[in-house]
Amino acid sequence: MRMFDTARQAIVPFEPRGDRVGLYVCGITPYDAAHLGHAFTYHVFDVVTRRLQRDGLVVHSVRNITDVDDDMLRVARERGVDYRTLAGEQVLRFESDMAAIGLLPVTSAPRASAHVPEMVRWVSRLQGEGFAYERDGWVYFDTRMFPDYGRLSRLDDATMVDLSRERGGDPADPRKRHPLDFVLWQRSTPDEPVWQSPWGPGRPGWHIECSVLATGELGIPVDIHGGGDDLIYPHHESEIAQAEAAGVAPYVRHWVHVAMVREQGEKMSKSLGNLVFVGDLVRRASGEAVRIMLAMHHFRASWDYDEDELHAAEARRLRYVSAMADGGVVGAAEAREYERQFLERIDDDLDTPGALRVLDLAAAALARERARDVASDAVRGEDLMQRLLATIGVRLRSGVA
Repeated sequence: MRMFDTARQAIVPFEPRGDRVGLYVCGITPYDAAHLGHAFTYHVFDVVTRRLQRDGLVVHSVRNITDVDDDMLRVARERGVDYRTLAGEQVLRFESDMAAIGLLPVTSAPRASAHVPEMVRWVSRLQGEGFAYERDGWVYFDTRMFPDYGRLSRLDDATMVDLSRERGGDPADPRKRHPLDFVLWQRSTPDEPVWQSPWGPGRPGWHIECSVLATGELGIPVDIHGGGDDLIYPHHESEIAQAEAAGVAPYVRHWVHVAMVREQGEKMSKSLGNLVFVGDLVRRASGEAVRIMLAMHHFRASWDYDEDELHAAEARRLRYVSAMADGGVVGAAEAREYERQFLERIDDDLDTPGALRVLDLAAAALARERARDVASDAVRGEDLMQRLLATIGVRLRSGVA
């Protein structure tokens, strides 16, 4: 399998180390329902998992839960509930939505709040090595001490400052030595959760959470680290800096990022309020149709949600079900060729749109070949279609529309 690696800016082979693969994907901040952008990202890494499993590899998949976060705490405060209660409710809702579109459960879903002592130790190590400094109970990573800061994103300082301002990094914070320095530890306000630390009571910054959880769950290096491409900077850039500064190198072998889903040309996000929720989609169409719609898009190409696409995906699903129900068969050699072409598309930078086109050809062939006297090595169309569809997370049965 070959995938585009953000760090190398090239499509490169994924070469497993033995029979186990460690996959870390940045998870949700659980204060609202899952939207289509979440679904697209997690669909992509579910396909990666299924493809690797098909080759007999054991995939240890980790998707964290960012339950200690400014937005998380703000929403809990607005609703008058404990942040842990809000997180618990939204995580259950998220898991239900992901199951509805056929995602496999992850191996582990660690919560940031359960691993704060490890984060404190990591920040202490960075401070001891001269990469972090404390101001009034806040601890910052000194980006000037890490000359490679910006290596992943390939952005200049001015662009990073603009993005930092846009994405909550507050480059004008007067406690910072440099505008691009980022928070490792911060003082809690009176109504926020508190953990003890050498710098006083407080809570961890966002970036340190993922470095600690990824290495704690998967060891070093992490085989595949992924997320939406809006996380390249500052989140993943900062993860690399704090990991390598702490002596964790190489931190990640393959960086894989998924493009944004848009609504009327704007990135779909909670802050913009232009969300299309997964729960709403699966009430209007089948979960399988939603999954087919996601597979209609290459993971590195941004796209606009269009209700017509959902209808097209539902029609495609019905064609597949019909082809499976008609009792069609193909010869063993023909079945192997469809399977070869299908996997060739998946293995070429996760070309799920190309894989669907192979499925379309197989379904059309099955519609032409009704059950009759066939060679003894014939393959049932239903078996072939189910085997291929499973790789992209779609489960269909003949006669079930």
